Amino acid sequence: MFSLKGKKALVVGIANESSIAHGCAKAFRDQGASLAITYLNEKAKPHVEPLAEALGAEIFLPLDVREDGQVSALFDAISDAWGSIDICLHSIAYCPREDLHSRVVDCSRDGFVTAMDVSVHSFMRMVHHAERLMPSGGTCMTVSFYGSEKVVDYYNVMGPVKAALEAVTRYMAAELGPKKISVHALSPGPLKTRAASGLDRFDELLERAAKQAPTRELVSIEDVGAYAAFLASSEAANITGCVHYIDGGYHIRG
Repeated sequence: MFSLKGKKALVVGIANESSIAHGCAKAFRDQGASLAITYLNEKAKPHVEPLAEALGAEIFLPLDVREDGQVSALFDAISDAWGSIDICLHSIAYCPREDLHSRVVDCSRDGFVTAMDVSVHSFMRMVHHAERLMPSGGTCMTVSFYGSEKVVDYYNVMGPVKAALEAVTRYMAAELGPKKISVHALSPGPLKTRAASGLDRFDELLERAAKQAPTRELVSIEDVGAYAAFLASSEAANITGCVHYIDGGYHIRG
């Protein structure tokens, strides 16, 4: 049985109790890890703070990756408090609504740049800072979706964005492997999260996924958290660079 006792985990992306990041944070905590949790801004703080308190988070700080200096300030604070880190989970994505609901070919330059910066480059920046706090190795994870490799109706420009996210996962895994730092992309099926609800006709996507998945049901944030906790354990130290599907087998259907 694996354990995360003694490990320190940073979790970015909790918006509410239905967030994938919340499921992962709870799984990390249940396996013994200490937690650092972030919130987007003062508007989001009242929704996240009670969850962080319930999880016993030792560090609770703001992080808006669009604000210059906040990523480095977060890792400086973690370094001061803990000295090192073992787990880094990135579960954030964003695209302006007008561009998210438009065809890929109609996506604006500003919309595409914003989506790539928040959804992809922020993960790169987080791993860059985490590297210096992982002298004995560690695990970095992000969250993707099947629309990265196949066309999923209404997923639109987030498909190419997630494809880029998976590509940087592989490249960073190759670069950091010699330092015993693994890098993963978790790929859950559709989930009822606040972020996903911004997709056009999202309820149809949920219904279709439940019908097409071999298990005939949607996965939960607890399913994703359990898998993430295993990947963060020493038993998974020789696994890296993969896209891990936690989707009831949804991705195997034509």
